[in-house]
Amino acid sequence: MKVYRNLQTWFDDRKAIVNKHRELGIGFVPTMGALHEGHLSLIRQAKSENALVIASIFVNPTQFNNPDDFEKYPSTIDADLALAEKAGCDIVLLPSKEDVYPDGYRYRISESTFSKVLCGAHRPGHFDGVLTIVLKLFQITQASHSYFGQKDFQQLELIRSMAKAFFLDIKVLGLPTVREADGLAMSSRNLRLNPEDRKKAAQISTLLRQSFREQKSASFVAAELAKNGFRVDYVEDHLTGPSDELRRFVAAFLGDVRLIDNMTAIDAERGSK
Repeated sequence: MKVYRNLQTWFDDRKAIVNKHRELGIGFVPTMGALHEGHLSLIRQAKSENALVIASIFVNPTQFNNPDDFEKYPSTIDADLALAEKAGCDIVLLPSKEDVYPDGYRYRISESTFSKVLCGAHRPGHFDGVLTIVLKLFQITQASHSYFGQKDFQQLELIRSMAKAFFLDIKVLGLPTVREADGLAMSSRNLRLNPEDRKKAAQISTLLRQSFREQKSASFVAAELAKNGFRVDYVEDHLTGPSDELRRFVAAFLGDVRLIDNMTAIDAERGSK
C-alpha cells in the first residue's frame, strides 16, 4: 500500500495510475479516519469490484458546525493505515487542509432542499462542507466507483444527487450499515462514549426496530429516548430512494456525543445486522 501525504506528489503520479487502472475500475472510499469495521467493509467491497482501491483519511473542518466536535474527533492514523492495508487498500491519501482548501473555502457546493432537513436543520453548513470535500476528492482521485455506508443515509443521497447533477463520471454506491453485536451503528464517534453511555447507545437501534415491528410512530422513539436520558435532535420519517421507501431517521446526544441512525421496516425485520 502506498501512502501519499502530499497532494502534489499524488498529482505527479496520478495520470499513469488512472490510465492503467480506470478502465478496470478504481474504487474510492473517503473517510475521516478512526477506521472501524464499517469502513473496512467498504474497502473490501471496493477491492472485490475494482482493479485499484484508494482511500482518503481527512478530518474535514468545513463540515463541523461545532468547533469542539472537530477538535475532539478521534485520530488513530497508524492503526488506520494498518487496517486499510489489511483490508486490501492500494493507496491512501492523507492530504492537509492547505492541500485540500488552497482557496480557503471560498468556493463551495450547496444544495437547497434535502440538505435543509434532518442533520442539515440542526447542523448549519454541514452539508456544504460534506458536498464540497467529496466533490474535491472525486476530482482528486478520478475514481470510477465510490463507496459509502447507509448509516449516513442523508449524506449518501445528497452525494448521489450531486454526482448526477454535475454529470460526474463516477458511480456512487451505498452499503448497508455495519453494526456492533448489540445493534449500535458503527461510528468513529462511538470511541468518545464512556462505558455507561456506550451500553445505553444501543437503545437507538432497539427502539427503531421496535417501532416498526409494533407499528409505533417516530414520536414514540423520540419519547422513549428522552425518557432514557438521550437529548434528541430529531426522529423523523422521510420517503427515500426511487421507490419512495419510508425510512426513519434519528439523531440524539449522549453527553456531548451525537449519534445518528436510520432504518426501514425491511431493515427492522432483517435485524439490520
